[in-house]
Amino acid sequence: MANSQELTTLNNMNIGDKVRLVHGKEEGVIYAFLPGNVVEIEIEDGFRIPVLRNEIVTISPVEAHLMQKTPDGPKLAPQSEKVISRQAVFAEKGIYIAFISVNDRAVILHLINNTDWTLPFTVSKQMDQLQTGITAGVLLPRTSHKITELIMNDFETWPVFNFTMLYYRSGNFALRSPFERKMKCRAQTFYKSKKQAPVLNKEGFVFQLDDEEVFKKEGTKVKENLSDDLRNSLMGGADVAKIVLEKPEKIIDLHIGKITGDFSRLSNEEILKKQLGAFENGLELAIANGMEEITFIHGVGNGVLRDELHRRLSKNQHVQYFKDAQKEKFGYGATLVKFK
Repeated sequence: MANSQELTTLNNMNIGDKVRLVHGKEEGVIYAFLPGNVVEIEIEDGFRIPVLRNEIVTISPVEAHLMQKTPDGPKLAPQSEKVISRQAVFAEKGIYIAFISVNDRAVILHLINNTDWTLPFTVSKQMDQLQTGITAGVLLPRTSHKITELIMNDFETWPVFNFTMLYYRSGNFALRSPFERKMKCRAQTFYKSKKQAPVLNKEGFVFQLDDEEVFKKEGTKVKENLSDDLRNSLMGGADVAKIVLEKPEKIIDLHIGKITGDFSRLSNEEILKKQLGAFENGLELAIANGMEEITFIHGVGNGVLRDELHRRLSKNQHVQYFKDAQKEKFGYGATLVKFK
């Protein structure tokens, strides 16, 4: 049975962490988290094995440096010796960002490298189609870099962050394409991401940039004045589960007259943009509130809005199916969305 220190370590595991088996000699790095409390570990020579989380324990950087493997198992190396593993396991994944609180009104955005790669990087922000450089540098393995300070009262207007990195390691290695990731903070996922940040070992809002599933699409704003909730959550002053998002109506009319008052001066492109914004907002709110279904009235028209809604719905991982709704009332001018 794992002791209390091991249990604490289990709760703070991240992709890229170096670990060893509690009841074995194998060591490796965490490659992925699987269903059923199972962790996929990459061991020597690139082999990956599934292991229960309570069967592994993380290896601290100090311990990894002081311990070397022998045929009889780990052996403490003399302090004067340089420890070199002949077939050291290489952590390929584990690039994170973390928002760490500095006081009750601000957070600092950190870029974290929990891999064994050396990462030359650039970070920029995008606002109103304008790119602005923030910082650049080289992120060594198991290190972090402060990016910028953000005010929580301005959460709804935080920019889109763009991260670009190159992969480098000494010796021979297979060339990898540059890594690029764009991120816009979404309220309904941001406040649920509170955990201990790797490398920093501090609690904050943490996101893994090289997790493809998390960053398939950008989100939209879903609630005004979230800054108080986020501040309380960061400072430990409130339970994040108490945050309540506005629940949308079961039927949302996307006709432009229902969305905005005066639209006479809007171009067709601007009208479509507003309709899609209302659709995305309603869809995200429905998902966040755990609704079983929602109906969007989009009208028949030339079919552009309907086709775009169906295209986006077909790519949404939370949608079980969608179909034309209430044909006797709307014809083909409404779509019913059923969630998983």
